[in-house]
Amino acid sequence: MKICVLGLDCAAPEIVFRDERLKNIRRLMNGGLWGRLESVIPPITVPAWMCMCTSLDPGSLGVYGFRNRIDYSYSGLRFADSRSIQALAIWDYLAVQGKKSIVVGVPPNYPPRRLHGISLGCFLTPNTQKYEFTYPGEIKKKITELVGDYPVDVEGFRTDDKAWLKSKVFEMSRKQWKVVHWLLTEQEWDYFHFVDIGLDRMHHGFWSFFDKAHRQYQAGNPYESVIPEYYQWLDEQIGVVLESLPPDTIVLVVSDHGAQRLEGGFAVNEWLVKEGLLVLEEHPSQVTPFAELKVNWAKTRVWSEGGYYARVFLNVQGREPQGVIPPGDYEAFRDEMKSRFEALTDDGGRPLNSPVFKPNEIYRAVRNVPPDLIVHFGGLLWRSIGSVGHGKLHVQENDTGPDACNHAQFGMFVLAAPNSPLRGEYQGAHLLDVAPTLLDLAGYQVPATMQGHSWFTGRL
Repeated sequence: MKICVLGLDCAAPEIVFRDERLKNIRRLMNGGLWGRLESVIPPITVPAWMCMCTSLDPGSLGVYGFRNRIDYSYSGLRFADSRSIQALAIWDYLAVQGKKSIVVGVPPNYPPRRLHGISLGCFLTPNTQKYEFTYPGEIKKKITELVGDYPVDVEGFRTDDKAWLKSKVFEMSRKQWKVVHWLLTEQEWDYFHFVDIGLDRMHHGFWSFFDKAHRQYQAGNPYESVIPEYYQWLDEQIGVVLESLPPDTIVLVVSDHGAQRLEGGFAVNEWLVKEGLLVLEEHPSQVTPFAELKVNWAKTRVWSEGGYYARVFLNVQGREPQGVIPPGDYEAFRDEMKSRFEALTDDGGRPLNSPVFKPNEIYRAVRNVPPDLIVHFGGLLWRSIGSVGHGKLHVQENDTGPDACNHAQFGMFVLAAPNSPLRGEYQGAHLLDVAPTLLDLAGYQVPATMQGHSWFTGRL
């Protein structure tokens, strides 16, 4: 049986399951299995998609976000790419069976993975005109014939020019889905996986115009319908795909995480400076990225990287170059910091109720250089702001540009298969279950290394 996975990055179950205009998704729901899908911690595009495809948690992959420490120095941060993922993915297991796969835009996929089939780069590709973004290389020529320059992302999507952003996302999406339809119908494949990054860009750009609970929402604004309009466009493309597939194809529409309003940002390093845990040689007179701060490492105990969530690092003797925390005090101090993060309040003095995680307690394994703590400020209703110089702890401005939403822990899935013994809403689905479930449905053995489990175990 063929397997077709249509990934909608950041798709929110609250929209997918409630908008009756999404008729093709409704069609799949009516004949299939659907529900909320719990993501990994943290619920971030990188590494979530590859956690899904490998059925391994972030710690086991050794990838904790877009940027990761490569060593215990103070400057050893590197962006993840396809080479950061060493584990076997579902398409690798199928290749052993002689099956061909087409993988389009599944992050991180630059440089494009060499696999048994076709691979197209994801949004991390620097420039599709200058750099190779396809495997094999000759596929690039045909794609150029089809759509001209192939866009993998909208550069500068964090912008106040919303008319431009809407236009560019739709332009990118039209080209990507045209290539997807060509690959599905004209190329040989047994497993197909595409990730549409446009939905994530729409959410980050337009959520405040759409969500009536958002602080910045204004009724009757000119961009109120942009997000629903894009969902309907995606639904139309899904309909075209469904018409082209053999009737016995396993079809999965799935997201890596959800979306939710952004209440603001918590300036985590500003707070650490205020608490005397992060010591600077001089305090900046303007907002300054952490990498440009003059840190007194000999007196610093804690620092953090900003982003959708906070990666918190402790300055440990014998581990970091100028570590100050004795190894024997590490666990007690980490517990103290966990409690201090959990006690933080929002701009109204109300508890933020921030989940704080120790990587060794939530992952099966901890590879490479993990954060000492992972903090989801306000359950990700608040973004982590790594820069210093704001003069306050709670901000509405994002240090990487305008951003209207954050990620939510639960994404969604709709699974339709002719041999599925289950129908209707499914409770308790986890992102790590996806690969075992697809392999099980298609009649393949589930590798013992996979951490998730098939939703159909013992039923097929």
